[in-house]
Amino acid sequence: MTDTRDRTVPVFRTEGVTRVYKTGEVAVHALRGVDLSLVEGEMVVLLGASGSGKSTLLNILGGLDQPTEGRVFFREQELTRVSDRALTTFRRDHVGFVFQFYNLVPSLNARENVALVTEIARHPMRPEEALERVGLGHRLDHFPAELSGGEQQRVAIARAIAKRPDVLLCDEPTGALDSATGVQVLEALTQVNNELGTATVLITHNASIRRIAHRVVVLADGQVKSDERNTTRVAPHEVSW
Repeated sequence: MTDTRDRTVPVFRTEGVTRVYKTGEVAVHALRGVDLSLVEGEMVVLLGASGSGKSTLLNILGGLDQPTEGRVFFREQELTRVSDRALTTFRRDHVGFVFQFYNLVPSLNARENVALVTEIARHPMRPEEALERVGLGHRLDHFPAELSGGEQQRVAIARAIAKRPDVLLCDEPTGALDSATGVQVLEALTQVNNELGTATVLITHNASIRRIAHRVVVLADGQVKSDERNTTRVAPHEVSW
């Protein structure tokens, strides 16, 4: 399938996004006026210390949370003005999520775990194709307990991409993995980005991973500290863990 996506068109755009959480009388500012854009086919790495606002921003982009102030656009749709039902539809039709912990159903094999998504998607790929894309075509009938941590994470990636999402949002996908296994997961994510043109945002605490991205955005104290484009990208196997 040919990737025909226009890589100059913004997929996401945020304007002055602020998120304040209140615990009793204490207000915690997770985000403070974030302006950011993500274009078609781009891979962006989000870096920052714990508490810098990375996961909060990812959750807002994915429609899992709403900003206290500011605006969020998915293409021309303003997500900050739609209903909860519309946000659910947005997540189902356009967003794939990959988290640090795999969230696979233990009683289902790899193919069946991916099929959970393909059964409700609009134009899904076959579970077998999704698993083949992440190098697990030979593990279709294996259950999570029979798979390594890296293989389980690749099943989670296959599940996320099987509905052909416009964007893939990844929160510490290699955080629970050793270096060799983490490289395999990064290779799967890079392949999906390259071959399917899926815009990808990847949160990591490992600064070395920044080298695989088109752009690197650093957050600090809920604000964008820097937003830089990599002049030279490297393959995942060239990353020093």
